[in-house]
Amino acid sequence: MTLSPARVPGTGVRRLTATLYGYSFLDDFVLLYPVYALLFADTGMSLWQISSLFALWSITGVVLEVPSGAWADAVSRRRLLWIGPLLTAVGFGLWVAVPSYWAFAAGFVLWGAGGALGSGALEALVYDELDHVGAADRYARVMGRSRAARLLGTVASTGLAGPVFAQGGYTAVGAASFLACVLTALTATRFPEHRVRPETGGDSWATTLRTGLAQVRRDRSVRGALLLFPAVAAVWGALDEYTPLLVREIGFAEATVPCLIMLIWAGVTAGSLLAGPAERLGTRGLAALLAGAALALAVGAAARSLAGIALLSLAFAGFQLAEVLADVRLQHRIDESRRATLTSVASLGTELATIATFGVYALFGTGAAHSTVFAVLAVPYLVTALALARSRAATARP
Repeated sequence: MTLSPARVPGTGVRRLTATLYGYSFLDDFVLLYPVYALLFADTGMSLWQISSLFALWSITGVVLEVPSGAWADAVSRRRLLWIGPLLTAVGFGLWVAVPSYWAFAAGFVLWGAGGALGSGALEALVYDELDHVGAADRYARVMGRSRAARLLGTVASTGLAGPVFAQGGYTAVGAASFLACVLTALTATRFPEHRVRPETGGDSWATTLRTGLAQVRRDRSVRGALLLFPAVAAVWGALDEYTPLLVREIGFAEATVPCLIMLIWAGVTAGSLLAGPAERLGTRGLAALLAGAALALAVGAAARSLAGIALLSLAFAGFQLAEVLADVRLQHRIDESRRATLTSVASLGTELATIATFGVYALFGTGAAHSTVFAVLAVPYLVTALALARSRAATARP
């Protein structure tokens, strides 16, 4: 019995999305997340050494982000998606097998490399596979749910880390994290991939990168979408690291801080799940969304109350939704053969803008309250919203 043409797209979408959601959940189901800083400290690492490890992790991602994206366009994207988690697994294995500064450093390099291999390759594979079955219009909904699956993976691993650690210490949480990475790699082998890849003697990754950047220079719409993504993703992604400090500054007991952080991330999850219906917002709607989220961020931080925390949750939901929509705009505008390359360029821009945001936060936070810095950092979103509104008005004029 053969499937009718009308049912083939649905079958293809179901296989892709089931694999994607499982991959996304497992990729963030890492029990080491909430305790690896404690592992470093308990091994005898100083604060300076721990900070240098985090810096090495970030530098690895920045250096490899764009070359790995270009490589994904030159070879199999699915292959990179299963190689990346295996590299991370080796890194985690080193941490618990031979805990030392150099083992931690090697693990962060491997983790950063694994993350870079998947960045750009995943979005490109998902978009092109949806397009292959005539369902590219579902990309926003699918990627929104994928991000929600990642959040669920983080929440689940955080909840299990305590009991597992109590039973087996760092060895147990490390082994569980290693296993999760291996399962992630196995899940990645289930991704469909119908894109025709270059044969031997085709474009190198360097050539792919050059031609991808040439498209950015030629096409104003691609350039605008490429700049929009880091403008939306960077600031709130950096602020997330400081939310526990803000919550504690407001006056809540430390024991209640995790519960309030979960409230904020519930908003982020809701924002992810709204991506499909919100794709109809358009440029003007996206500008309004960013402006509203920025106001909620500023007012919520300044309120210094439980209602303010609820507004922060609403703001982060808006930013998460806007981030997915910015990714959708980018994917719709770039060429299939350069999709992973330019997605990685956007991710690199996000990394650099996030680092800059950390610097701005440190500068303002030295003499101001966390609530004040949060309110100040709402301003870039108002500027981005204004720029979007102006670009929409200019496009509308004859």
